[in-house]
Amino acid sequence: MTEVNLERARFNMVEQQVRPWEVLNDRILDVLEALPREDFVPAQYRNLAYADLQLPLAHDEVMLEPRVEARMLQALEPQPGERALEIGTGSGYFAACLARLAGEVTSVDIHESFRELAAEHLASRGVENVRLEVGDAAAGWDDGHRYDVIAVTGSLPELHQGFHRTLAIGGRLIVVVGQLPIMEALLITRVADDQWAVESLFDTSIPPLRGARVTPRFEL
Repeated sequence: MTEVNLERARFNMVEQQVRPWEVLNDRILDVLEALPREDFVPAQYRNLAYADLQLPLAHDEVMLEPRVEARMLQALEPQPGERALEIGTGSGYFAACLARLAGEVTSVDIHESFRELAAEHLASRGVENVRLEVGDAAAGWDDGHRYDVIAVTGSLPELHQGFHRTLAIGGRLIVVVGQLPIMEALLITRVADDQWAVESLFDTSIPPLRGARVTPRFEL
């Protein structure tokens, strides 16, 4: 696919996938229109960079559909100067979007190869405000910072509070909770030291976060 065709595909993604899914925030749309998603997908899927599909990555992971990523970004409303945390770096595309919308971004992945891949992709786009970490964050991530925005890009079989206290007051967390066939995207806002507001956003289905655990249930 030529560069002109890729630009047309990016425009069509925004107009035919993202806007119809009620993503109308101009800042979000501007980032999606400006950032070449094809630079972050595996080479063999470059022509599918703007398709309404989950694209395969290594380790049986995926890039989420563009419209799902867009809805997540709109719900989080990252603002300039805010500190953002992403759980699940993957190719680095979502981190690059956050980097253009927020201030400082930390992105964590369990796979070292994804940290290396994302570092290459971000450097190629001149993105300098993302710190990449390797670790198992399925139960939460506490590096001593409090974050205004937290995006968990893999699903959790059940909701836990591992990320709740990492939020700053007024901070927003988006996480997809549940198991196949239907999962629920939740927006959780920390409104006080020990109080969080929960809003159901939409139903979706995304792969589970690596290492996410289910509480054992004992039956007599």
